[in-house]
Parts: sequence; structure tokens; C-alpha cells
Amino acid sequence: MKLLKVLYLSALLGLFSCSLKDDSAIQPTKGNITQSVYASGVVKSANQYTVYATVSGVLQKINVTAGQTIVKGQDLFQIESDKAVLNTENARLAYQLSNENNRYIQDKIAEMETKVQVAKDKLALDQSVYNRNKNIKQYNIISEVEYERVELAYKNSKSNYEAAVKQLSQLKAQLKNEQSRSNINLKINAKSQSDFTVKSAISGELFDVLVKEGTLINPQTPLAVIGKNTYLLELDVDENDMVRVKLGQKLVVTMDSYKGEAFEATVDKIYPIMDERSRTFKIEAHFSNPPGKLYPNLTAEANIIIQTKKEALTIPKSYLVDNEFVLVNEDEKRKVTIGLSDYQNVEILDGLTADETIYKPK
Repeated sequence: MKLLKVLYLSALLGLFSCSLKDDSAIQPTKGNITQSVYASGVVKSANQYTVYATVSGVLQKINVTAGQTIVKGQDLFQIESDKAVLNTENARLAYQLSNENNRYIQDKIAEMETKVQVAKDKLALDQSVYNRNKNIKQYNIISEVEYERVELAYKNSKSNYEAAVKQLSQLKAQLKNEQSRSNINLKINAKSQSDFTVKSAISGELFDVLVKEGTLINPQTPLAVIGKNTYLLELDVDENDMVRVKLGQKLVVTMDSYKGEAFEATVDKIYPIMDERSRTFKIEAHFSNPPGKLYPNLTAEANIIIQTKKEALTIPKSYLVDNEFVLVNEDEKRKVTIGLSDYQNVEILDGLTADETIYKPK
């Protein structure tokens, strides 16, 4: 009976002594500490883009379905284009008429080329006569009146030749302009008609169709989302942290779709302009070893690793007072110098040793 009383008393004393122990007292620990920057965003397909039309009209036909593999240049949507077809046909008729007119101009050019050649031959003859009479004039073999007649004939031939050459040049320019104008007009109308057929700009996968047949659309109406089956991260970084982010830095990525798992990625693109509304910068990163299954617009969070230090002396952030003191007794402050910090711990550079005890502020 006495032995049972002694054991009971010992148990009570043990419990009492445990209750007197301060659970907030700890000692600094040594280990790795990593400084990081927080970023959040979504998973996107490589070259992902939203399809828009360049014209307005009624969506006549949808040629594709969500999940389908798409090739570059493939017809996706057909917009009602009766007016554009008529305009193109009208331009084609005008082009044909222009070609008939051009044949008339070509005949005129051929005729003028003959006139130029005749004028050129006559100029050569009159110039030869003029030069010969000019040489013998000094010997008074030819009268002044005859010399002036020869000189005038030469000048008229030269003027006629130059006028013929100019007229030929104008006819050629007219032909060229007529051909270019009718050809350009036909191309413009043909291009306008082709705008009513919306094509894919890339090869990839059609993720979603956003409209239905019969819908009245305009160039601001999103029609579909297309991308490739390789994925990247598009993340936003707060302006206060952006100066520490560099290309090539590693990220630790978590996603709601893969709870309890973390994936490594690398920063490979930084957009050098801030979004004024959110006060954030956009960056892109690629997975080093991506998850087995990804979809566009999955949410993601990431810690961009800025710096890692091994064997650092650390304490929990909650034990730091005013960002520069620790409690070495329950009411005695000591100033410390801090270094790197993460979301839970902070590095102690000076003012505290590994075998000292500190207390959590109340």
C-alpha cells in the first residue's frame, strides 16, 4: 500500500514538473534556408491563342469540334459572304474588261513603236544632210536659204522623234497602270472574300469552340482557343519582388490539380512591362519534368528560388521581435542581425549562438 502511494506521488510530481516546463523555449537550428519570390498564374499551351474573325457577319458553319487536331491553314469557320462573292465577281469582270482594253493599248503601242522607228530613220537622214551642208556652207557652195531649209528639216525630225518616243513611253506606262490597277482590285476583293473563311494560324489542338452557328459575330467576338500540346506556366509577380527575378532561375510549382506534389520549372521569359491595374509583371516558365496530364488554364502557384544557403543558423519568424530582437529570457531582448528568410524561418547572422535558448513573444 505504501509503495502504491509513493508511485502515485511520483506521478503527480512528474506531471507538475512537466506543466512548469515552458513549451515556447527553443534553441536555434542549423539547416538550409531558401529565399524565394511568390508568383501565381495558370498553365497555358505553347503558342496558345484565341481565334477572331477580321470581318462581321453571321456565322454560317463551324467546320471543327473541340479536342480536334488542327493543321496550319485549316478552315475553322465560315461566315456568310454573299456580298463579298458578288464584289469579287464584279472585280473579276472588271479585270477581264481591262484586259480587253489593254489589248487595244498594246496594238497602239505596236503602232507607235513603228512610228518611232520611222521618225528615228528620218532623223538620222536629216541629221546626215544637215551635217554635210554645215561643213560646205563655209565655202559658199550652198545658199543661206537652202541651208536654213535643211537645218529646219533636221530640227523638225528631231522634235518629231522625241515626241514619238515620249508618246510611246506614255502608252507603256498607261498599259502598266491599267494592268496593276485591275489586278490589285481583283486581289483586294478576293482577299476580302477569303476573310469570311477563318483559318488556323498554327498546327495544334482545338481546345474549345466559343460560338454557335447562326451567331452574329464581329472582330471582337472570340471564336475558339487553339494551342499546341506542350505546356508552359504564365505567372504574375508583384512589382516589389520583380527586381530579384532573373532568367534561368528555378521555381517550385504547386497546383490544385496535383495536391501534395511539387514540380520544378525554369524562368525563360520576362515581359518587361508592368500591368498597371494589377501592379504585376508577367513571366513565363517551362516545366523541367511536367506532370503526366495538363490542361490549359489550370491554376498554379510557384516560389521562384532567389538564393539558397546551407548550414545557416535559423529561428522561426514568430520568435523575432520588431524584425531585429529575440527574447533570451522571457522579458530580456537581445538585438540580432538577420539574413535570408523564407515563409517560416529567418537566418541569424550575429547576436545569437546555436546553444542559446530563446523564447516566443507573448
